[in-house]
Amino acid sequence: MIKITSKASRKIQELIQAENRPSNTFVRVRVEGGGCSGLLYKLEFDTLVRDDEDVFEQEGVRLVVPRKSLLYLAGTELDYSDGLNGKGFQFNNPNATRTCGCGESFSV
Repeated sequence: MIKITSKASRKIQELIQAENRPSNTFVRVRVEGGGCSGLLYKLEFDTLVRDDEDVFEQEGVRLVVPRKSLLYLAGTELDYSDGLNGKGFQFNNPNATRTCGCGESFSV
């Protein structure tokens, strides 16, 4: 399961509304190979859930995760920061054994 903070939820809802996306829009959270640590986090809006994906709904937001990615993301918390050290979504992943300096890639 992936958790989402209230701050991340509000930002996602704000982006969906600002981009005039349909009401059934969700965020797909997935992992793919790449980055300086070996694996990259990917976020994307979509409206079609695939057969090999699990759906999590929290804080008024639906997160959809491919089952392959869930192996790397179980227990992860999706947060959003708008502080002085940079804006953006952040992944607090208990499975990551190493992360890069920018926080966009990790390894397990």
